[in-house]
Amino acid sequence: MAGVLISMFPFYWTIVMATNTTQEISKYPPKLTFGPHLLDNIQRLLDSIDFFGAMFNTVIVAVSTTVLVLLLDSLAAFAFAKYEFPGRRALFAMLMGIFMLPLQLAIIPQYLIMAELGWLGSLKAVIFPATANAFGIFWMRQYMIGAIHDELIDAARMDGCGFFRQYWHVGLPAVRPGLAFLGIYTFVAAWNDYVWPLVALVNPDKVTLQVALSQLNVSHGRQDYAMVMAGVLLAVLPLVVVFSLFARSFIADATKGAVRE
Repeated sequence: MAGVLISMFPFYWTIVMATNTTQEISKYPPKLTFGPHLLDNIQRLLDSIDFFGAMFNTVIVAVSTTVLVLLLDSLAAFAFAKYEFPGRRALFAMLMGIFMLPLQLAIIPQYLIMAELGWLGSLKAVIFPATANAFGIFWMRQYMIGAIHDELIDAARMDGCGFFRQYWHVGLPAVRPGLAFLGIYTFVAAWNDYVWPLVALVNPDKVTLQVALSQLNVSHGRQDYAMVMAGVLLAVLPLVVVFSLFARSFIADATKGAVRE
Protein backbone atom coordinates (compact mmCIF):
# COMPACT_ATOMS: atom_id res chain seq x y z
CA MET A 1 0.00 0.00 0.00
CA ALA A 2 2.89 2.37 0.74
CA GLY A 3 4.30 1.70 -2.73
CA VAL A 4 0.92 2.32 -4.33
CA LEU A 5 0.50 5.63 -2.51
CA ILE A 6 3.99 6.79 -3.49
CA SER A 7 3.48 5.89 -7.16
CA MET A 8 0.04 7.54 -7.24
CA PHE A 9 1.16 10.82 -5.67
CA PRO A 10 2.40 12.41 -8.94
CA PHE A 11 -1.03 11.85 -10.50
CA TYR A 12 -2.71 13.31 -7.41
CA TRP A 13 -0.36 16.31 -7.54
CA THR A 14 -1.19 16.81 -11.23
CA ILE A 15 -4.89 17.04 -10.39
CA VAL A 16 -4.17 19.45 -7.52
CA MET A 17 -2.19 21.79 -9.79
CA ALA A 18 -4.77 21.54 -12.58
CA THR A 19 -7.58 22.62 -10.22
CA ASN A 20 -5.76 25.56 -8.62
CA THR A 21 -4.23 28.81 -9.87
CA THR A 22 -0.53 29.35 -10.52
CA GLN A 23 -0.35 31.66 -7.50
CA GLU A 24 -1.78 28.97 -5.23
CA ILE A 25 0.62 26.38 -6.65
CA SER A 26 3.60 28.64 -5.89
CA LYS A 27 2.75 29.09 -2.21
CA TYR A 28 4.94 27.63 0.51
CA PRO A 29 4.04 25.27 2.04
CA PRO A 30 2.34 23.95 -1.11
CA LYS A 31 -1.39 23.50 -1.24
CA LEU A 32 -2.33 19.80 -1.30
CA THR A 33 -6.09 20.08 -1.74
CA PHE A 34 -8.18 20.39 -4.88
CA GLY A 35 -9.31 23.82 -6.01
CA PRO A 36 -12.29 25.17 -7.97
CA HIS A 37 -10.39 26.48 -11.04
CA LEU A 38 -10.23 23.42 -13.30
CA LEU A 39 -12.75 24.74 -15.83
CA ASP A 40 -11.03 28.15 -15.96
CA ASN A 41 -7.66 26.49 -16.59
CA ILE A 42 -9.14 24.28 -19.32
CA GLN A 43 -10.76 27.30 -20.99
CA ARG A 44 -7.43 29.17 -21.09
CA LEU A 45 -5.83 26.02 -22.49
CA LEU A 46 -8.39 25.78 -25.30
CA ASP A 47 -7.91 29.48 -26.06
CA SER A 48 -4.12 29.02 -26.34
CA ILE A 49 -3.81 25.93 -28.55
CA ASP A 50 -5.97 23.70 -30.73
CA PHE A 51 -6.04 21.02 -28.06
CA PHE A 52 -8.73 18.76 -29.48
CA GLY A 53 -7.32 19.01 -33.01
CA ALA A 54 -3.93 17.90 -31.68
CA MET A 55 -5.59 15.13 -29.65
CA PHE A 56 -7.42 13.90 -32.76
CA ASN A 57 -4.11 13.74 -34.65
CA THR A 58 -2.52 11.88 -31.74
CA VAL A 59 -5.38 9.36 -31.60
CA ILE A 60 -4.92 8.63 -35.32
CA VAL A 61 -1.16 8.21 -34.89
CA ALA A 62 -1.36 6.09 -31.72
CA VAL A 63 -4.16 3.79 -32.89
CA SER A 64 -2.71 3.30 -36.39
CA THR A 65 0.78 2.65 -35.03
CA THR A 66 -0.49 0.19 -32.42
CA VAL A 67 -2.58 -1.82 -34.90
CA LEU A 68 0.24 -2.03 -37.45
CA VAL A 69 2.85 -2.90 -34.81
CA LEU A 70 0.69 -5.70 -33.40
CA LEU A 71 0.15 -7.13 -36.89
CA LEU A 72 3.61 -6.77 -38.43
CA ASP A 73 5.71 -7.45 -35.32
CA SER A 74 3.74 -10.57 -34.36
CA LEU A 75 3.90 -11.80 -37.97
CA ALA A 76 7.68 -11.38 -38.12
CA ALA A 77 8.09 -12.85 -34.64
CA PHE A 78 6.05 -15.92 -35.60
CA ALA A 79 8.38 -16.58 -38.51
CA PHE A 80 11.47 -16.14 -36.32
CA ALA A 81 10.08 -18.30 -33.52
CA LYS A 82 8.53 -21.24 -35.36
CA TYR A 83 10.03 -21.44 -38.84
CA GLU A 84 13.44 -22.43 -40.15
CA PHE A 85 14.56 -20.45 -43.20
CA PRO A 86 17.92 -19.52 -44.69
CA GLY A 87 19.57 -16.58 -42.94
CA ARG A 88 17.26 -16.65 -39.91
CA ARG A 89 20.06 -16.34 -37.35
CA ALA A 90 21.84 -13.60 -39.30
CA LEU A 91 18.63 -11.59 -39.68
CA PHE A 92 17.81 -11.93 -36.00
CA ALA A 93 21.35 -10.89 -35.03
CA MET A 94 20.95 -7.83 -37.27
CA LEU A 95 17.63 -7.10 -35.58
CA MET A 96 19.27 -7.24 -32.15
CA GLY A 97 21.97 -4.87 -33.38
CA ILE A 98 19.28 -2.40 -34.43
CA PHE A 99 17.55 -2.91 -31.07
CA MET A 100 20.69 -1.77 -29.21
CA LEU A 101 21.14 1.43 -31.22
CA PRO A 102 19.76 4.71 -29.78
CA LEU A 103 16.60 5.85 -31.52
CA GLN A 104 18.08 9.32 -31.99
CA LEU A 105 20.52 7.94 -34.58
CA ALA A 106 17.62 7.21 -36.92
CA ILE A 107 16.21 10.74 -36.96
CA ILE A 108 18.32 12.08 -39.85
CA PRO A 109 17.94 8.98 -42.12
CA GLN A 110 14.20 8.87 -41.37
CA TYR A 111 13.88 12.56 -42.16
CA LEU A 112 15.64 12.13 -45.52
CA ILE A 113 13.47 9.14 -46.40
CA MET A 114 10.26 10.98 -45.50
CA ALA A 115 11.42 13.98 -47.53
CA GLU A 116 12.06 11.75 -50.57
CA LEU A 117 8.59 10.24 -50.20
CA GLY A 118 7.00 13.68 -49.80
CA TRP A 119 5.44 12.72 -46.46
CA LEU A 120 6.91 15.47 -44.29
CA GLY A 121 4.15 17.42 -42.59
CA SER A 122 1.65 14.54 -42.79
CA LEU A 123 0.76 11.97 -40.16
CA LYS A 124 2.13 9.21 -42.39
CA ALA A 125 5.63 10.44 -41.56
CA VAL A 126 4.99 9.62 -37.88
CA ILE A 127 2.99 6.41 -38.29
CA PHE A 128 4.95 4.29 -40.77
CA PRO A 129 8.50 4.58 -39.36
CA ALA A 130 7.22 3.08 -36.09
CA THR A 131 5.16 0.22 -37.51
CA ALA A 132 7.88 -2.46 -37.35
CA ASN A 133 10.27 -2.04 -34.44
CA ALA A 134 12.99 -4.31 -33.09
CA PHE A 135 11.63 -4.39 -29.55
CA GLY A 136 8.19 -5.58 -30.62
CA ILE A 137 9.61 -8.37 -32.79
CA PHE A 138 12.05 -9.45 -30.07
CA TRP A 139 9.37 -9.41 -27.37
CA MET A 140 6.83 -11.39 -29.39
CA ARG A 141 9.46 -13.91 -30.58
CA GLN A 142 10.52 -14.66 -27.01
CA TYR A 143 6.88 -14.97 -25.94
CA MET A 144 5.93 -17.22 -28.87
CA ILE A 145 8.80 -19.62 -28.28
CA GLY A 146 7.28 -20.66 -24.95
CA ALA A 147 3.59 -20.05 -25.60
CA ILE A 148 3.12 -21.82 -28.95
CA HIS A 149 3.90 -25.53 -28.80
CA ASP A 150 5.48 -27.11 -31.84
CA GLU A 151 2.91 -29.90 -31.70
CA LEU A 152 0.15 -27.40 -32.45
CA ILE A 153 2.02 -26.11 -35.50
CA ASP A 154 2.63 -29.67 -36.71
CA ALA A 155 -1.03 -30.53 -36.25
CA ALA A 156 -2.07 -27.45 -38.21
CA ARG A 157 0.31 -28.40 -41.04
CA MET A 158 -1.17 -31.91 -41.15
CA ASP A 159 -4.63 -30.34 -41.46
CA GLY A 160 -3.44 -28.38 -44.48
CA CYS A 161 -3.01 -24.96 -42.88
CA GLY A 162 -0.57 -22.65 -44.61
CA PHE A 163 1.65 -20.08 -42.91
CA PHE A 164 -0.97 -17.38 -42.48
CA ARG A 165 -3.65 -19.75 -41.18
CA GLN A 166 -1.16 -21.15 -38.68
CA TYR A 167 -0.30 -17.61 -37.63
CA TRP A 168 -3.91 -16.44 -37.36
CA HIS A 169 -5.67 -19.51 -35.92
CA VAL A 170 -2.88 -21.14 -33.88
CA GLY A 171 -0.32 -18.46 -33.07
CA LEU A 172 -2.35 -15.38 -32.17
CA PRO A 173 -4.85 -17.05 -29.78
CA ALA A 174 -1.94 -18.40 -27.72
CA VAL A 175 -0.13 -15.07 -27.34
CA ARG A 176 -2.93 -12.66 -26.46
CA PRO A 177 -1.31 -11.60 -23.13
CA GLY A 178 1.89 -10.76 -24.99
CA LEU A 179 -0.06 -8.80 -27.58
CA ALA A 180 -1.90 -6.93 -24.82
CA PHE A 181 1.39 -5.84 -23.25
CA LEU A 182 2.84 -4.82 -26.62
CA GLY A 183 -0.35 -2.90 -27.40
CA ILE A 184 -0.13 -0.95 -24.12
CA TYR A 185 3.58 -0.26 -24.60
CA THR A 186 3.18 0.86 -28.22
CA PHE A 187 0.14 3.05 -27.63
CA VAL A 188 1.74 4.85 -24.68
CA ALA A 189 5.01 5.33 -26.59
CA ALA A 190 3.20 6.71 -29.67
CA TRP A 191 0.98 8.93 -27.53
CA ASN A 192 3.92 10.42 -25.61
CA ASP A 193 6.36 10.68 -28.52
CA TYR A 194 7.68 14.21 -28.83
CA VAL A 195 11.01 14.42 -30.68
CA TRP A 196 10.14 12.74 -33.98
CA PRO A 197 6.71 14.44 -34.39
CA LEU A 198 8.40 17.77 -33.64
CA VAL A 199 10.85 17.13 -36.49
CA ALA A 200 8.53 15.51 -39.03
CA LEU A 201 5.27 17.44 -38.61
CA VAL A 202 6.23 20.76 -40.12
CA ASN A 203 2.56 21.57 -40.80
CA PRO A 204 1.11 23.47 -37.79
CA ASP A 205 -2.31 21.90 -38.41
CA LYS A 206 -0.93 18.37 -38.08
CA VAL A 207 0.91 18.60 -34.75
CA THR A 208 0.41 15.92 -32.12
CA LEU A 209 -0.62 16.50 -28.53
CA GLN A 210 2.86 16.57 -26.97
CA VAL A 211 4.09 19.10 -29.53
CA ALA A 212 1.00 21.25 -28.97
CA LEU A 213 1.46 21.18 -25.18
CA SER A 214 5.11 22.20 -25.55
CA GLN A 215 3.94 25.36 -27.30
CA LEU A 216 2.45 26.52 -24.00
CA ASN A 217 5.99 27.02 -22.66
CA VAL A 218 6.77 29.72 -25.22
CA SER A 219 3.38 31.30 -25.89
CA HIS A 220 3.24 33.27 -22.63
CA GLY A 221 5.71 35.65 -21.04
CA ARG A 222 4.84 34.34 -17.57
CA GLN A 223 4.49 30.59 -17.20
CA ASP A 224 0.95 29.53 -16.37
CA TYR A 225 1.60 26.21 -14.64
CA ALA A 226 -2.06 25.66 -13.80
CA MET A 227 -3.03 25.84 -17.47
CA VAL A 228 -0.17 23.54 -18.48
CA MET A 229 -1.12 20.96 -15.86
CA ALA A 230 -4.75 21.09 -16.98
CA GLY A 231 -3.51 20.14 -20.45
CA VAL A 232 -1.37 17.36 -19.00
CA LEU A 233 -4.36 16.02 -17.06
CA LEU A 234 -6.54 15.92 -20.19
CA ALA A 235 -3.72 14.27 -22.14
CA VAL A 236 -3.29 11.52 -19.53
CA LEU A 237 -6.95 10.50 -19.33
CA PRO A 238 -7.02 8.55 -22.65
CA LEU A 239 -3.94 6.62 -21.53
CA VAL A 240 -5.71 5.60 -18.34
CA VAL A 241 -8.68 4.32 -20.35
CA VAL A 242 -6.50 2.37 -22.79
CA PHE A 243 -4.44 0.86 -19.99
CA SER A 244 -7.57 -0.21 -18.14
CA LEU A 245 -8.99 -1.94 -21.21
CA PHE A 246 -5.79 -3.72 -22.26
CA ALA A 247 -4.68 -4.56 -18.72
CA ARG A 248 -7.96 -6.37 -18.03
CA SER A 249 -7.42 -8.54 -21.11
CA PHE A 250 -3.78 -9.08 -20.18
CA ILE A 251 -4.59 -10.24 -16.64
CA ALA A 252 -7.54 -12.39 -17.72
CA ASP A 253 -5.54 -14.21 -20.40
CA ALA A 254 -2.42 -14.57 -18.24
CA THR A 255 -4.38 -16.22 -15.42
CA LYS A 256 -6.62 -18.34 -17.63
CA GLY A 257 -6.18 -21.97 -16.68
CA ALA A 258 -4.20 -21.14 -13.53
CA VAL A 259 -7.07 -22.28 -11.32
CA ARG A 260 -8.86 -25.49 -12.23
CA GLU A 261 -11.82 -27.14 -10.62
